[in-house]
Amino acid sequence: MISVESTTAPASPARTPHPTAGDGTVRLAAPDLAALALVTGDLLDRAGERVDDPDWPALARHAWEDAPAEVRRLVREFRRNSGPDGALVLRRLPIGAADLPPTPMVKGSVQRVPSLPAATLLLFAAGLGDPAAFAAEKSGALVQDVVPVPGEEEVQGNVGSVELTFHTENAFHPHRPDYVMLLCLRPDHEGVAELRTSCVRRVLPRLTPATREALGRPEYVTQAPPSFGRGDTGTVHAVLTGDPEDPDLCFDEAATRALTPEGQAALTELATVAHATYTGVLLRPGDLAVVDNRVTLHGRSAFTPRYDGADRWLQRTFAFSDLRRSRDHRPGDGTVLVK
Repeated sequence: MISVESTTAPASPARTPHPTAGDGTVRLAAPDLAALALVTGDLLDRAGERVDDPDWPALARHAWEDAPAEVRRLVREFRRNSGPDGALVLRRLPIGAADLPPTPMVKGSVQRVPSLPAATLLLFAAGLGDPAAFAAEKSGALVQDVVPVPGEEEVQGNVGSVELTFHTENAFHPHRPDYVMLLCLRPDHEGVAELRTSCVRRVLPRLTPATREALGRPEYVTQAPPSFGRGDTGTVHAVLTGDPEDPDLCFDEAATRALTPEGQAALTELATVAHATYTGVLLRPGDLAVVDNRVTLHGRSAFTPRYDGADRWLQRTFAFSDLRRSRDHRPGDGTVLVK
């Protein structure tokens, strides 16, 4: 995972121990952060009444061209090759963290009113491709809250606070997001909730040939996550597809099941290796994590919410590199997938 942070930011806190360390770090110069703040601030000033107004993502596409050249270069290179960890973290982006309202505490919470964090997410979505959402998940909002909800602690989803196991975002769906963006507005109280990523480029060399072969066969089904509110099991699919030496990965540890004993053994080995090779990072206010959902699983360590208005609060947006592929799932030419 590449970690990108400002030269003016304080030193990172001690990281929770995890299997891999020594991440490469690139530092954005203070002038680049100042220039980025001007772009996102102007984008916010030009927003309508709602985040999901189609005019605002269109404005974000144009605003991306005004983003600092170094930021655009980093995103362009990540799009071309997301590297051995398949994830990018930009540190301490200007999001007005000091002026945040209390952390939401309800299921289905989304960001409907334009804000600086929402402007930041839509801007980077424009750099990665196009933002889009799913009608069945969080009412099709482009910017979604990832917050703990009372009574939902054990849920394997964005409302829970137990360990969130490794998964491809919306692995059950034929048109999964290419990128998952997670912007930290507020960390958990103890500062222990760790974003975890496990990239197929780290995992693949440690799988046995028999497991790699089994994962390449269409012998698996994945159930829709709880956030979709329905029991869709998706279609039969392979876990590894594409180039055998650099495959795409589609797997949800909590929701993917095999149709054969050989497939189940392969899933068990895959999960074991993913847990042995993951990269962990603690997100602070203004940190933007971008996960290449095609090759990288992500999850989160457990934490203890207090439900006091100051709990962990991330905002999430999906980016698609080619909306044309999902044209049959979108009425008109909108940004919401309805199937």
